[in-house]
Amino acid sequence: MADGLVIIPTFNEIENIEAIVKTVFDLKKDFHVLVVDDNSPDGTALNVQKLQEQFPKRLFLEVRKEKSGLGTAYIHGFKWALERDYEYIFEMDADFSHRPADLSRLHRACLDGADVAIGSRYKKGVNVVNWPLFRILLSYGASFYVKIITGMRVHDPTAGFICYHRKVLEGINLDAVRFIGYAFQIEMKYRAYLKGFKIQEVSIIFTDRVNGKSKMNSAIIREAIFGVIAMKFRSIFFKKNF
Repeated sequence: MADGLVIIPTFNEIENIEAIVKTVFDLKKDFHVLVVDDNSPDGTALNVQKLQEQFPKRLFLEVRKEKSGLGTAYIHGFKWALERDYEYIFEMDADFSHRPADLSRLHRACLDGADVAIGSRYKKGVNVVNWPLFRILLSYGASFYVKIITGMRVHDPTAGFICYHRKVLEGINLDAVRFIGYAFQIEMKYRAYLKGFKIQEVSIIFTDRVNGKSKMNSAIIREAIFGVIAMKFRSIFFKKNF
């Protein structure tokens, strides 16, 4: 059995899902893939079901009833992974903004001692391709803001390309994670940071999606801005329940 599981959350990713799955399986290292689909109306899950015939015992699918947010999709995937024997659990987008080839680099970082390996856009300058300037400023500004509020010395706290050692997910109360949008990525790193796990950033090149539509919206931005302050407050005054 492979020791690494790549979790890919999807909603209307019919244009990308087959290519991303096949690219992961073309890598030298043997990864398994779990697609967590939020009942995509475009038939993403049906496409994955067809691919399962080609990749039995390597490709898995969980279909949820409705679109319920990125964070809850990953929590669903984490729990699925922990019920099995995977040692390394990865987060990766379906749209090729994260290069599948970099999975091995994140895996290597964990093998070398990291508990959480982050595919970082900002460890060495700004390594983002095809984003408009306002999106870069928003993301980079959010990273600086999170550093100030949380005290984490992580250059890219909103990154969604990550390898977790199993013990990290076992050590975090997944049912207590509140955020469901991109702020979920901040909360997971912050909880790992408070638990004393070793966090390491691996510099990657992030390329904006070519196919499909971004899921970013104003509600997600508000959650990240105001939610981080609330998260910091809870971590100080409600430590036992955080």
